[in-house]
Amino acid sequence: MQDKVVLITGGSRGIGAATARLAASYGWRVCLNYRKNREVAENLVEEIIRTGGNAFAVAADISKENDVERLFDAVIKQYGRLDALVNNAGIIDRQSKLVEMSAERLQRMFDTNILGSFICARQAIKLMSVKQQGTGGGIVNLSSAAARLGSPGEFIDYAASKGAIDTMTIGLSKEVAEDGVRVNAVRPGLIDTEIHQDAGDARRPEKLRHAIPMKRSGSAREVANTIMWLLSDEASYITGALVDVSGGR
Repeated sequence: MQDKVVLITGGSRGIGAATARLAASYGWRVCLNYRKNREVAENLVEEIIRTGGNAFAVAADISKENDVERLFDAVIKQYGRLDALVNNAGIIDRQSKLVEMSAERLQRMFDTNILGSFICARQAIKLMSVKQQGTGGGIVNLSSAAARLGSPGEFIDYAASKGAIDTMTIGLSKEVAEDGVRVNAVRPGLIDTEIHQDAGDARRPEKLRHAIPMKRSGSAREVANTIMWLLSDEASYITGALVDVSGGR
């Protein structure tokens, strides 16, 4: 897998950062996308370079088409090619019931988690498709166990957005199979990352671990391991898969 190029959206923290570190350790050249926390992203780039890897960071809001196009142009300018996209960027909001959710919240959620993932996948396919002078590649979408569970009383808007990612993964995998592009998704369960702070309950994985058959939360590195395996040649005959990384939940 050495010397391949991967773009990781939302790559400055959590699962995205863990995937960036792992990809770099395998010899991949990494483009880290972030929306606003420049310092965190640049610190991660410096860490990767310090440990012998190759990475750079690009600020872009994936819910905006112009930003996405600029992001992919930056990858080509820096590395000259793209071999993989990790559609990791996404948002969550405070725990709430639907009757309390504003249209603005719903629009923001769907613009980032659904529209952004679609636009990024579109741009990646344009670069990787063997029918468009590419050499093939892989896309891994970040879904969630919430797509199966629904997250009632907490964030059904987030769960619904991830359900859309599941459907997109299945359909797109069939659409671009002959283009030499594999499309899969991982569905993390309760993972120890900053996303729970964003939802207003940093201790949520600890509180709910009794509901997990393995009786523990997962780590970002465990999700990253699955992502990188799906992008590797060891998964060369896998496309359209939805892989749960959820401790059996």
